[in-house]
Amino acid sequence: MEFLALVIAIVAFIMARKARLLSKELNARLAQLEAAQPLVNAAAVASPSADAPMAPPIAPEPPPSEPVMTDMASPDAPSAAPDNIEAPSPASAPQSGAVSTGPGLEERLGTRWVVWIGGLTLALGGFFLVRYSIEAGLLGPGVRVMLGGAFALALLAAGEWARRKESISSIAPLPVANIPAILTAAGTAVAFATVYAAYALYDFLAPAIAFALLGAVALGTLAAALLHGPALAGLGVIGAFVTPILVSSDKPDYWALYVYIAIVTAAAFALARARLWRWLAVTTIAFGLLWTLVGIDDTGTLGAHGFAAIASFILAALLVVTGFMFGPTAEPGRVEPISSIALTASLFGAAVLVLTTGHADAAMIIFALLVAATFAVAWRAESATGAIGAAALFVFVVFAEWAVRGNPDFAMMPGGPLPGIGPDANEASVGLHLTVAAIFAVGFGGAGFLAQGRSIGAMVPVIWAASGVFAPLAILVALYARIAHLDRSIPFAILAIALAAAFAAATELLTKRDTRPGQAISIALFATGTLAALALAFTFALEKGWLTIALALMSLGTAWISMKRPIPFLRWLAAILAVIVVLRIGYEPRIVGNDVGTTPIFNWLLLGYGIPALSFWGGSYLMRRRGDDAPLRMVESAAILFTVLLAFMEIRHFVNGGDVYRRASGLTETALQVCVALAMALGLERLRIKSGSIVHNVAAVLLTVAAGIGIVFGLFVLNNPTIWRIDVGSGIINLLLLGYALPAALALLLSYAVAGRRAAAYANTIAAGALLLALAYVTLMVRHALQGSLLNRGILSDAEQYTYSVAWLIFGIVLLGAGLLLPSQRARLASAVIIGITILKVFLIDMANLTGAYRAFSFIGLGLVLVAIGWLYQRILFRRARPMPASPAGGS
Repeated sequence: MEFLALVIAIVAFIMARKARLLSKELNARLAQLEAAQPLVNAAAVASPSADAPMAPPIAPEPPPSEPVMTDMASPDAPSAAPDNIEAPSPASAPQSGAVSTGPGLEERLGTRWVVWIGGLTLALGGFFLVRYSIEAGLLGPGVRVMLGGAFALALLAAGEWARRKESISSIAPLPVANIPAILTAAGTAVAFATVYAAYALYDFLAPAIAFALLGAVALGTLAAALLHGPALAGLGVIGAFVTPILVSSDKPDYWALYVYIAIVTAAAFALARARLWRWLAVTTIAFGLLWTLVGIDDTGTLGAHGFAAIASFILAALLVVTGFMFGPTAEPGRVEPISSIALTASLFGAAVLVLTTGHADAAMIIFALLVAATFAVAWRAESATGAIGAAALFVFVVFAEWAVRGNPDFAMMPGGPLPGIGPDANEASVGLHLTVAAIFAVGFGGAGFLAQGRSIGAMVPVIWAASGVFAPLAILVALYARIAHLDRSIPFAILAIALAAAFAAATELLTKRDTRPGQAISIALFATGTLAALALAFTFALEKGWLTIALALMSLGTAWISMKRPIPFLRWLAAILAVIVVLRIGYEPRIVGNDVGTTPIFNWLLLGYGIPALSFWGGSYLMRRRGDDAPLRMVESAAILFTVLLAFMEIRHFVNGGDVYRRASGLTETALQVCVALAMALGLERLRIKSGSIVHNVAAVLLTVAAGIGIVFGLFVLNNPTIWRIDVGSGIINLLLLGYALPAALALLLSYAVAGRRAAAYANTIAAGALLLALAYVTLMVRHALQGSLLNRGILSDAEQYTYSVAWLIFGIVLLGAGLLLPSQRARLASAVIIGITILKVFLIDMANLTGAYRAFSFIGLGLVLVAIGWLYQRILFRRARPMPASPAGGS
């Protein structure tokens, strides 16, 4: 009883909501009329004088609220205006134009709220009367049921009498507070309660009879909605779909249930079609889908649930899909959401049936038939094209689950499968699935191509093309996983190549056609399918590093095709393939795992990184011919990344004996990495001048920063031979030359390459790094000459301290000479820095630590060098800049 009271409350809320919306509309129109009031007042002020000829009287204008209510009234309501409105006299014509202020509080309470509350009160009154009679024991069960039925009939009769009475009177009913509809709704609610009480409380009715009576009341309510409006339809559809819950049984009869649901669905769809109530169609679709899923995994219910899916599909196609059979009129070229959703709901139920029955043959056949029917409906009615996309997705889900069902190890936990848990590999017929898969692949692909150019809208051909590309590819992948178990398979590679050829032919044929709506996107989709099928072919046929190489070459091929066929999406395809290859090496940087080999340089790293790098460089070169955009930048980024990784991985492989995952990095590896980074930055600086690419610009900066980090933390801290025990070798060609001299030279070249093209601070920072590396090399070579190959041992002697000063002075003099000969101000400034550091060393360190002749020679040598430098600056450098003295004015 409380449940039905809740249902009545829900219906009352719906009616109140509708009333609120209509009230907003009335207020909006009232505001528009009030906005026009100043114009009316101005016309009244400017009325003609008494002597002027009088204009003919203006016909009285009806109140603004009457046309709105007349439009919203039932078709039987009269539209005549009341008879007691008199035409105003000419003198009162201006006043008659005044706009009324709309319904006030008294009118709202008297004409609307009392009606709604009254209808709800009648329904609840009937419930409470029955409850009171039960609690007080006043009447017997039979009498209570009879009185409840009589009360329901009385309310229904009153509603019909009021409807007919209003239809013959001169007063139009208020749409938002329609008294006949309220009375009828209260009567149907009491009828529901009476039948349910007779069944659930007193056992007067058998379940089948109660089920039939409740269904009849619900269908009658839906029929009455044709006369009384949408609120009653809402009550009827809720009651109809709730009836099976109210009347339950220990042994449910699913056939009877779904026959009843089909009847209710047909009635609701018919009512929605007659009145064009979209909300009623959506509500019916939702309830029908929920009932289809009830007990779907029970044994022996496959036939009944299959009937439910088929029946709901047929009813939706006949009555809901616009532009098809008895459906509403369709807008050409438009995909209508409700039409697509109606068919999608039935397809979803059929797909779930296949999954829950373990891919039983009957369920698979039902699903295939509904997919085929979806093709037929959508081919004729464009409004349902959205269901084609859903069908393609459901086909993928069904076959993907079948693939997992045949390979339980795909979803296996680390401990292994448990007995009785998980799918059985032998449940489904392989032959039937292969046949259906072939039909689906050909059907989706062929229809996707043939549907091009048939519609005036762009969305329709795009959905067909997307489904025609996605479904065959998805089916091929599922079959490969099921049959080949993700192992290398040449037959599946051949199938993928054949599919790629079909997609390529479709792309070529569509390119030669006249332009139609959505054709460009469809061409891009078929081109995508071509490359995706080729990628699958490589995946099926190749393994390990060859797949990486093949995908990279596909990116180059896609870039080349984009030059021949300027389809914008092809550029994105090239970029997407590059991203896939990057992700692939992220998964396994060694390309082929442990089989990378131990031979320096000529190993799998050269192939796995070198060929993709060349492919991406070639693809970026081709793509740049048609402009600079996001796909080009993605490919350029991949090219630079693979080039850097090639050098990085080859260095690690060479230095560490093939172990690229070794955690430590020695001085040799760090020095090589720094040199490579500086060399690549130098090359990118040159390249960006020609290309103007932001990718080349950013990559050059990033490589320079990476090299700087390697210099500071790698060469000067973690691998500093004066701190750690590192054997730098003997002679002049040693690790010091590789770790400090060569990076210094490369940094110097890089500083000259960026001078004048980047900020001065950036170039000066790189130059300072080069000077610091050079000074470190000179210092370390002095220690190497005096201490041997291990620089972290030995005592710092006076001779070594003095040699440092001499070496630094010589280094400063060499820089000064280079600055004077080139000439180069930067070299002279570097010389000044070195000599300044030497001066500080002599005065702060040598003076305090050196003794005897070493201290004296240190100061004498420094003094001679400084005087000589002064003489050079005075006699050579600034001599040319000195102005000539002016000759006397009177000289002869």
